[in-house]
Amino acid sequence: MIKCPEGIVKRFILTLTIGSIFLILISNISSPANEGNAEAFSTVRFAVIGDRTGGAAPGIYEQIVMEIERMKPDFVITVGDMIEGPENNEERIRNKWEEYLSIVAPLSMAIYYTPGNNDIETDFMESIYLEYIGRPYYSFNEGNIHFIILDNSRWESSDELPKEQLDWLIKDLKNSKGARHTIVFYHKPFWEISIVEGKPDTLHTLFRNFGVDALFSGHYHTYFSGKYDDILYTNVGSSGGSISRPSATGLKYHFVWVTVDSSEISIAPIKMGAVLPWDEITADENNFVYSVQTNCISFDKPFLIEENNDFGESPFEVTVKNFSQKFILEDTIRWDIPAGWSVEPSSKPVSIAADSAETYIFNIKNEKTPYPSPKLSVNFPYGAGKTAQAVKELPTARQTACYKTNRKPKIDGNITEKIWQNPITNLYGYDGLSTKTDSVQFYFAYDDEYLYLASLCKESDIESITAEIKEHDGAVYGEDCVGYILQPDPDVDKMYLVYVNPFGFVYDQEIMRNTGGYFEGDPSWNCAYKVKTKIDDDFWSVELRIPFSQFGITVEKNNIWGLNMRRKQPRLNDAAHWQIPWRYGPEYLGRLILQ
Repeated sequence: MIKCPEGIVKRFILTLTIGSIFLILISNISSPANEGNAEAFSTVRFAVIGDRTGGAAPGIYEQIVMEIERMKPDFVITVGDMIEGPENNEERIRNKWEEYLSIVAPLSMAIYYTPGNNDIETDFMESIYLEYIGRPYYSFNEGNIHFIILDNSRWESSDELPKEQLDWLIKDLKNSKGARHTIVFYHKPFWEISIVEGKPDTLHTLFRNFGVDALFSGHYHTYFSGKYDDILYTNVGSSGGSISRPSATGLKYHFVWVTVDSSEISIAPIKMGAVLPWDEITADENNFVYSVQTNCISFDKPFLIEENNDFGESPFEVTVKNFSQKFILEDTIRWDIPAGWSVEPSSKPVSIAADSAETYIFNIKNEKTPYPSPKLSVNFPYGAGKTAQAVKELPTARQTACYKTNRKPKIDGNITEKIWQNPITNLYGYDGLSTKTDSVQFYFAYDDEYLYLASLCKESDIESITAEIKEHDGAVYGEDCVGYILQPDPDVDKMYLVYVNPFGFVYDQEIMRNTGGYFEGDPSWNCAYKVKTKIDDDFWSVELRIPFSQFGITVEKNNIWGLNMRRKQPRLNDAAHWQIPWRYGPEYLGRLILQ
């Protein structure tokens, strides 16, 4: 049984809120209600489908029909061009209507049709239209809303419409004056070449005089709208017809969702692909994807960067694992390569069997700044016809030396003794680019008992320093401060966080991995420091002595510690970091070599 305007299909009332289902490109427009009718009004929601033909793109109309069915509107209205025309062969015309009706068959609600020039170009085509679809112009009511479908398929302006149809329209408008809203549909947008350009339009005059609220058209395969004499005009773009030029906004294939309540008409064009099924991704799939995105790409080592800017070159092993138990991973892994880096090869086709892993070798070289570093991406399967992307950034580890001293420094805040040599000065902002902070120098030294840390922070406006915390474990990390993350043993997931402000007050924590696998700080851990600071005209400085016994370790030459450090400067709303990003975890730390 075909779907047609008269007595066609029971309509389903939907109470689902549009905003809870999908992401849309929204144009929300309101029209004042007709006055004088206090009758109770039920909100109505319907979908408007644009042109399918005029160069039909395969599968597009079918996709839009599927998305509309997911949303369950009260009914659907087309704006014409449902079959490809012109056509004078009866068998081919009938086949095209059979094809079209099979495409819209999945819709479980009523469909109201508007004829387009591809549907009715001749009297012969109209005779078959009448047989398959019904009358080319007609009206119907949905609650207290009156809908009018006009046929302008064979004419190019309002003045050319047959007198018979205009007489019928005037009579219908008179008979429906009690409706809360009146909404009109026709195919060719006569209004775009008349009232938009300030020219008279017979139909518009009738619509204005009889209180029509909105009109929908099609034909041009481009979405546009306007409000004239309080009438909302909307031209629905392509729902499958060819698109000869892109929309100014990038909107291509779409349909329109209309919500009518007692006070307004709201109109929203919906991009194809925006209405997703409820089971777009299941909880099990979501957990699987998260795990794979975290673990499917692994590097055998970090890219080491010496403090003397000898970035070097290194062959790198990258392992990609297909965690799916059912599907082959077929893709091309690709590197996103920033300036200053080179990766060979930059891409590689891969085919990895289910529950298997493959290792690939790339030659990676850096001759400039280490940040940002290259990123490797791969698309992996997580269900039938479903893939997601995993992206992993090449791990980089800066490396610097901490030299042993035979002379204990005086901890007084003055960084003048000879042990303070070869400062670290190449530092980066939060995004890995140049920092906006004033310059800072970090120094390291050690002996058999202590680790010595020092920093000198230049400050061009010394009166602006933010330093109000004057207690241990106060929130000095929100002020001007220097901070360190220290990991004495890279094989143990235990780190120490230390911040010092310009007054020498310390915030410290022991950081360990919790049972959930995340790093968590213990503020009850406190270290026996000796710390002194100094504030001068254009800098402030810190000297810090930490006993190795506080970490429960002894040190030997060539011990490697995990390290990061930074200076925060609230006045400039930035920080200077040694290693990017500033995060807890061995993979985010550089290397401090005790030499």
